[in-house]
Amino acid sequence: MPAAPSAAPDSATDVVLVVDFGAQYAQLIARRVREARVYSEIVPSTMPVAEMLAKNPRAIILSGGPSSVYAEGAPTLDRSLFEAGVPVFGMCYGFQLMATMLGGTVDDNGAREYGRTPLTVTKNGSTLFEGTPAEQSVWMSHGDACSAAPEGFTVTASTDVVPVAAFENDEKKLYGVQYHPEVMHSTHGQQVLEHFLYRGAGIEPTWTTSNVVEEQIAVIRQQVGSKRAICALSGGVDSAVAAALVQKAIGSQLTCVYVDHGLMRKGETEQVEKDFVAATGVQLKVVDASERFLSALAGVSDPEQKRKIIGREFIRVFEQAQAEIVAEGAADGEDVAFLVQGTLYPDVVESGGGTGTANIKSHHNVGGLPEDIEFQLVEPLRKLFKDEVRMVGQELGLPEEIVQRQPFPGPGLGIRIVGEVTRERLDLLREADAIAREELTEAGLDREIWQCPVVLLADVRSVGVQGDGRTYGHPIVLRPVSSEDAMTADWSRLPYETLAKISTRITNEVADVNRVVLDVTSKPPGTIEWE
Repeated sequence: MPAAPSAAPDSATDVVLVVDFGAQYAQLIARRVREARVYSEIVPSTMPVAEMLAKNPRAIILSGGPSSVYAEGAPTLDRSLFEAGVPVFGMCYGFQLMATMLGGTVDDNGAREYGRTPLTVTKNGSTLFEGTPAEQSVWMSHGDACSAAPEGFTVTASTDVVPVAAFENDEKKLYGVQYHPEVMHSTHGQQVLEHFLYRGAGIEPTWTTSNVVEEQIAVIRQQVGSKRAICALSGGVDSAVAAALVQKAIGSQLTCVYVDHGLMRKGETEQVEKDFVAATGVQLKVVDASERFLSALAGVSDPEQKRKIIGREFIRVFEQAQAEIVAEGAADGEDVAFLVQGTLYPDVVESGGGTGTANIKSHHNVGGLPEDIEFQLVEPLRKLFKDEVRMVGQELGLPEEIVQRQPFPGPGLGIRIVGEVTRERLDLLREADAIAREELTEAGLDREIWQCPVVLLADVRSVGVQGDGRTYGHPIVLRPVSSEDAMTADWSRLPYETLAKISTRITNEVADVNRVVLDVTSKPPGTIEWE
């Protein structure tokens, strides 16, 4: 079972550090380490080596990155890292940095490799490649290449154009590969990573979701103390698991607040009030704020502005709920000082919270929060990926219909309307979304796709023919995607019969829609949501 840590384990000696050199791959590496049932933390490459070593890591992994080791201002590390006796595994940029710092040769010899590349293992039975084929496919992404390994290292793999695609030094427990073993396209990448962890570093795979629950309960209790907390409950798996985890930690000190902002899908409010409360017994306060949100969004079409408005209004509503909870005497003399959110790792990364990463878009609960927020945030899932959150939910005993629910963005349908958000457009999109969800469930496809955003191109109209007459209606976009963690995604190849049923029902049953189109863009270059 993959691991899902979000707090440091009891013993710091169980930590594997992933040093981030500015690529989103660092997040994926951390995820793969957890899948190997080993706890991992990401640290920036700017962290002094002394601070890294002070964490007593069992091993250190150097991530890839966009820089050349010879570029001015390229990230680097103090050489003492390689002399500390801690096992180190360099990947791509991390591999080249290790090679140059230890006396190897890395140069720009024109040996560029991008994408799937055949790799030849030149030393069978090595620590990294034991039990893997002599010929295997790996994912390359580099311009510079290593032409000579440092002294004391054995070259264990090569490609047609790169003589040193992997090297190993068992005596010093230093290892490196030119490619990205963390991506799925490297066919034996996870096995190579696990060989480093288990064989090279000697770590036992003992990390489980039970550890996550136990440790987060302790962290939450210490953070909240005797004060009260409210939770931003949306009905999605993230906020549901966060709420269940915090309730297990502090019990009646938690009140969940469900904001009906008018941007939810059809039947959403009823599901939250019935299913989640029945499953957890949590105290729930429902706030009808639809008029407030729609008024704030009136005339706004820019997606970033919409996200920030929704984030701002969320906080203002919670501040109002806080005052009401205290006034009703529910606080038992203690202040409501904490706001629980189901923030995940991809939210943080895409909002520029990952070390060295770009701000792709502001998530309502990260980059969209107002600066004058009065609450202290409790984010027990902040370092978890979606599948890890689901496992924690299962560990907490939440029902499958909640744990396995497809992701839905906090800003709701507000970011699935390309253009201004109005009540009429929301009603239209709600009906189209409900039809798509019904047909996907009927076809048994809920578990086969990550999610299927349904998008209304509100500012676009196209000519159609309905009822023997000319129409001028809106297009609806179907965006079914397959993914493991939302960091990358591909469009789902749904059966034509299912797509035809969805299209026919939407154009027949939803007024002002005369066209349904399919988004076949992967991520990257596109994001999963349109806004």
